[in-house]
Amino acid sequence: MTNKLYKLMNWPKIEEIIYSESDNPHALLGPHKAGGQTLVQAYFPGAKEVFLQLDEEQAGEEKEAGGCDIAMETADEDGYFAVLLPERQLKAYQYLVIYGNGVSVTRKDPYRHSPVITKSDTEKFKNGIHYTIYEKLGAHPMEHEGERGTYFAVWAPNALRVSVVGDFNQWDGRVHQMRRLWDSGIFELFVPDAKAGDNYKFELKLKGGLTYLKADPYGNAAQKRPETASVIADLNGFVWEDDAFLKNRAKFQTGNVPVSVYEMYLGSFVDPREGEDYANYRDIAPKVIAYVKKMGYTHVELMPVMEHPFDGSWGYQVIGYYAPTARYGSPEDFMFFVNELHKAGIGVILDWVPAHFPRDTYGLSNFDGTCLYEHKDPRQGFHPHWGTLIYNYGRPQVSNYLIANALFWVEKYHADAIRMDAVASMLYLDYGKKDGEWVANMYGGKENLEAIEFMKHLNSIMKKRNPGVLSIAEESTAFPLITGSLEEGGLGFDLKWNMGFMNDYLTYIKYDPYFRSYHHGELTFSMIYAYSEKFMLVFSHDEVVHGKATMIGKMPGERKDKFANLRLTYSYMITHPGKKLLFMGQDIGEFDEWNENRRIEWELLQNPEHAGVAELMKDLNHLYRTRKALYELDDSPEGFAWINNISSKECYLSYLRKGADQEEVLLVVANFAGVEQEITTGVPFEGKYKEIFNSDHVKYGGSGVVNGRVKKAQDVEWDDKKQSITVKLAPLSLSILEFIPYTEEELERVIEQRIRKNTPVRKKKKGEK
Repeated sequence: MTNKLYKLMNWPKIEEIIYSESDNPHALLGPHKAGGQTLVQAYFPGAKEVFLQLDEEQAGEEKEAGGCDIAMETADEDGYFAVLLPERQLKAYQYLVIYGNGVSVTRKDPYRHSPVITKSDTEKFKNGIHYTIYEKLGAHPMEHEGERGTYFAVWAPNALRVSVVGDFNQWDGRVHQMRRLWDSGIFELFVPDAKAGDNYKFELKLKGGLTYLKADPYGNAAQKRPETASVIADLNGFVWEDDAFLKNRAKFQTGNVPVSVYEMYLGSFVDPREGEDYANYRDIAPKVIAYVKKMGYTHVELMPVMEHPFDGSWGYQVIGYYAPTARYGSPEDFMFFVNELHKAGIGVILDWVPAHFPRDTYGLSNFDGTCLYEHKDPRQGFHPHWGTLIYNYGRPQVSNYLIANALFWVEKYHADAIRMDAVASMLYLDYGKKDGEWVANMYGGKENLEAIEFMKHLNSIMKKRNPGVLSIAEESTAFPLITGSLEEGGLGFDLKWNMGFMNDYLTYIKYDPYFRSYHHGELTFSMIYAYSEKFMLVFSHDEVVHGKATMIGKMPGERKDKFANLRLTYSYMITHPGKKLLFMGQDIGEFDEWNENRRIEWELLQNPEHAGVAELMKDLNHLYRTRKALYELDDSPEGFAWINNISSKECYLSYLRKGADQEEVLLVVANFAGVEQEITTGVPFEGKYKEIFNSDHVKYGGSGVVNGRVKKAQDVEWDDKKQSITVKLAPLSLSILEFIPYTEEELERVIEQRIRKNTPVRKKKKGEK
């Protein structure tokens, strides 16, 4: 090495790079001015020779002297090289690297590039308000300053050094050491040789020397389990065709409109192709569309599709929050799935899990050698109930990570709703914990104030950026104003799962009909608080796993009674105020509990009883979507009225569902008793009542006890009403009757009959003809 070049070397900093402890390698590597010349330094561990290759335009004097390859001098035998060039503004160039075994490769220089992330980006991230931070952190294929490559960035403020390692550098953490940006805690590097499809991780080195690998928290794709690397993915190539659906989305799903959700686990819907573990998103989509359209559901809700290591978690223990699971294909494959459902007019709800994350060492746990995403105090940062870690919502960068993630699935994958899992565990510091296992908030209470603020923040920004997208809370307590507006101090969710309805109803229906009269209040209690929140009624996956039995398995009695109870249950749910959700397999009456290792037992549809349940749900969904009385005033007390909710001994109910039009009325009569009954019920209007649905119809597998003739209101006072009708109902069945006003001619005849009936008949006198 020449004496001049030797003196230009910053040997302590070079040693940092060689020992892979540099958090600012750009200060040395790449081109830098050195007086009147340009100093270029490069580090290729194990290299014996390195040549700087210029294009012909830049070669100048070097070309005249014998070519475009300029030999670099060895500064350190470990592979550190340097060369002095005449002063110039270097454009793109590359290195020819020759190793001791004779292998030679060409490499472009990552250290000639400026950051993509700006000061403004890091300030917004620091304050927790960078809502598209996923476009900056992670791995992003792009063209940057004239070269194609991938931009990598990761937040790891307490690491001594961070490198990106992967297929493009033989997983050697010395090769691509990253630059720390200011005081942001973000490390970044543009790597020209990295491309979509390459596997990668981040290698972190701590001050004590411990070095380990982490998957990318913002990675857009991941290897299929059990492999754990992140995968570079380009999300910008897919051509969406769902503009018409998105334009109409707010009208389709917000406010008092019918929303009937088919909850599903993607791996259980269809069999995969031979030799595959799972079907592809593209193979699943047309089959889901055909079924959902036939059955009349408005939406599908997908159990978490975010990448997760353990099949048995069903996606609820997420490692890759920004990556659709590789089990079913690529990010583009999932985009295809959503796009096709939208083109078919079907909404897509995504389960989302911001409440906790698993402790797998390659994930977020102890990310940079400290509790970065979780709390340090296990009383705050550990869920004993699930063995998982709790997010530190009070750290702005952590809340930003999660808020941006919810927006990511809506804005990049066109999700129509986010269903937030386990909200109760986020609201309460003592959730699932014993005394001494939790820390009170600053006021001495058990509410998690930071999590509450996080939810308000998310719902506020979601509504501003994506009006018409639903925010749904799975919340099982009486915490107030879950769906209350933010202006009124609420959390700002659009809907809340009605766990109270589900628990009370399933407790009631499990009783033998003989004992139901003692539990009548459990059947009707839900209407006492029905308008305290905007509710979605749910019979979800949680109710049909882990020994709880399937929906039909919960029903009492002989086989015939089980099916009758199930048909009654679904009929009651559809006619009760609230949006609807049913888990896959329950609409065909599966007896076997669901698990992630099996598909739906579609063969059951060959059995008339099971086919009858499916036919019933199809007709109920059709009624729900076409009869305004079942949804138009869904969140208003004016949309529902009890006729009789006190006949506990007889185990029946009668009630009205009403639309905005006074004559848009449906009368519902439900027989929860184990015997056939003729039920007399008061009616609100003089007119006719025609049965439009009966759960005991033979096409549903029932016995055929229906009311074929139109019922005319009789002048018999009942249930505090002036008129009434009598409906015949089979055991364990429900009837829906529509109100039909009399025509003028019919009304005249009714009045004549009433006058004739009420006019006293004068007796004839003796001898009078």
